[in-house]
Amino acid sequence: MADNVVAVLAGIFVLLAAVTVALLVAARRMPGRDLAELRQRTKTWWVIVVLFALALVLGTTAGIVLFAFVSFLSLKEFLSLIPTRRVDRRVLLWAYLAIPVQYLWVAYAWYGMFIIFIPVYMFLAIPMLMALQGQTANYLRAAGTLHWGLMITVFALSHAAMLLMVDDAQNPVAGGAGLLLYLVVLTQANDVAQFVWGKLFGRHAIVPSVSPKKTWEGLIGGVATTTVFAALLAPLLTPVGMLQALPMGAMIGVAGFFGDITISAVKRDLGVKDSGTMLPGHGGILDRVDSLTFTAPLFFHLALYFWLQSP
Repeated sequence: MADNVVAVLAGIFVLLAAVTVALLVAARRMPGRDLAELRQRTKTWWVIVVLFALALVLGTTAGIVLFAFVSFLSLKEFLSLIPTRRVDRRVLLWAYLAIPVQYLWVAYAWYGMFIIFIPVYMFLAIPMLMALQGQTANYLRAAGTLHWGLMITVFALSHAAMLLMVDDAQNPVAGGAGLLLYLVVLTQANDVAQFVWGKLFGRHAIVPSVSPKKTWEGLIGGVATTTVFAALLAPLLTPVGMLQALPMGAMIGVAGFFGDITISAVKRDLGVKDSGTMLPGHGGILDRVDSLTFTAPLFFHLALYFWLQSP
């Protein structure tokens, strides 16, 4: 692993440690203030960061397995939210089997199959298998729901894992692990920054019927913050300089916002606040990776086109 990747990971652990200490001090100095949710969120962040760091340290295979597992949990959570037809149980099995197949293409760096397997072949296979069940009631809705779930939770997220297949020749600064760390740090920093700016200065909601707490002030502040972070981290983790990274940071900030409100629209339609309870303080897996479902494909293809050679 590149020294720069280790240094950035160490910086993240130091930041988490500082937040943990700050919460302990605040709890002692302000005993009447309810900090339970923040403490819970921080504990969950420790688990997430440790698992992610271990995957990077252990190498490419571990990283691919981690993201395949995240895709599995995300799809499972998605399907637990949206009712499926009893007759489609066998089809659901094939949908889950698509996860290891998609990540197999990642492991072999087979870009051609990686990019068409779910959008083309699973798109054709799912309605075909459903038709063979002989049940036409809610057929279109069921097929669309399942394929959309695969696209968001498996195809989109697998782009993050595909970054691990970038070699040192394409990114001599930090390799594929550096690009993946860059994407994940910026995506999560954008989420936090938009929340903080919105909390402090948010007045004008963007889409109140979908996500009332999302404001223009939060979006602008978050995108600006993410753009700055993108420029600062670029020389450490990517093959480009600070100026070239500025537009990438802005696009990640905007894409993260759209990923967030897209999953929010799903939850609003279903009448639920969180997609699950697996991550205490955060909600479900989808609540944590919603932004990444948009930023991962965008970053991968823009980096591929502007920063890297084609696979």
